[in-house]
Amino acid sequence: MRTPPADVLPESAAAVLAAAGVGAGSRVCCALSGGVDSVVLFELLRRLQPRFGFSLRAAHVDHGLSPNAAAWARACAERCLAAGVPLQVFRVEVERAHADGLEAAARAARHAALAQVDCDWLAFGHHQDDQAETLLFRLLRGTGVHGAAAMRAVEPGGAGRAGRLRPLLGLRRAQLLEWAGAHGLGWVEDESNAELRFTRNALRHRLLPVAEGLFPAAVPNLARAAAHFAEADALLGELAAIDAAACGAPVLCRADLLALTPARQANLLRWLLLGSGAPLPGAAPLGEALRQLRACEPAHPLRLPLGAWVCCAYRDRVWLEPAQPPAPQALHWQGEAAMHWGGDEVRLVASIGAGLGRGCLEDAGEVLLGPRREGLRMRLHPARPRRELRKLCQEAAIPAWLRDRLPVLWVDGEPAWVGGIGVAAEFACAPGAAGLVPEWRPGGVTPAPPP
Repeated sequence: MRTPPADVLPESAAAVLAAAGVGAGSRVCCALSGGVDSVVLFELLRRLQPRFGFSLRAAHVDHGLSPNAAAWARACAERCLAAGVPLQVFRVEVERAHADGLEAAARAARHAALAQVDCDWLAFGHHQDDQAETLLFRLLRGTGVHGAAAMRAVEPGGAGRAGRLRPLLGLRRAQLLEWAGAHGLGWVEDESNAELRFTRNALRHRLLPVAEGLFPAAVPNLARAAAHFAEADALLGELAAIDAAACGAPVLCRADLLALTPARQANLLRWLLLGSGAPLPGAAPLGEALRQLRACEPAHPLRLPLGAWVCCAYRDRVWLEPAQPPAPQALHWQGEAAMHWGGDEVRLVASIGAGLGRGCLEDAGEVLLGPRREGLRMRLHPARPRRELRKLCQEAAIPAWLRDRLPVLWVDGEPAWVGGIGVAAEFACAPGAAGLVPEWRPGGVTPAPPP
């Protein structure tokens, strides 16, 4: 039986919630601007809450860019109070000199604020017209397949990041307006939406009406095209996963990577960056990085810029890492099983007859996790002399730019262990004795630096 028009919006939103697996115990936060899109979303979530059993809250971001901003925040607060829904208000500073313009700066500030909400899902009021606009915007900027997939109705979270829901993505804005009017919903109007100096507004008010004049189904067709791009992007991701396994991920074998076609090389690196939450580089820096990987001898270390990240190569290894990783701070060991080292982690795993002698650490006056020191020398085997760190790093295939980041466990001023190098012979665990095996686990780096 055909769904009655009055039920189109609730059932469309319910289908997205069901596809995401939202249910009892799920924590959903509605991004509530006060505009009609977010108000309709808020009302739909409120009505669907008893059916799905999730907990609902809302978040409002005050950008401070409009003289009406305080009134919008009050309107959201009144709506949430009447509905008995908790509201969190964020007031942000927008970088007006942002390289990509005020729109991009406001969006970045908004998403940074919403990322602070403790929830499982962030729900946004994007609809089909927004999807068409996003696809056009990205195509005109020369986006690739991943960017042309535009927005997804369900984006699972991970690594401490909430998932994203867009329950209205299959609906036209006109349907939202009609539903809001039929249910007597009030909303605020952002006067900046009419300013044609903003690119997205110009697309919305100038380009899309012309496209719909030529092709009446332009908006749903563009949304359908985005879905096709999303399918192609998923297939490219599956291919990248196959190539990553064949290249020995997490640290890629350089020869295996270069045996792939150039297109698959680029696809693999983009996939690895996406998996780390890193922004995708432009075609030019990615192409130049791959060109240098192919042209340079393996003995020549490379650190190739890819925007906020870099592609590193040394000998037969290739990996990705942030261009500016967090600076590590020295820490005293108090018996912890894990310690932070900048953006990385050092774990001390209990063992028998392996790693560091546990008694050496527990009986020491000071155990410090810190950086290398000038003149550091250590002996990895009792029958061999101490050797300087530079030579040990060369043998372990650790390039020069990583050496300042190596974690060192100092025991009463002596180096007992160096990440990527090993345990000093003087502190090695005796056979059958209780030991601790140090493990350097780079965080947010995909693939990891050499072990």
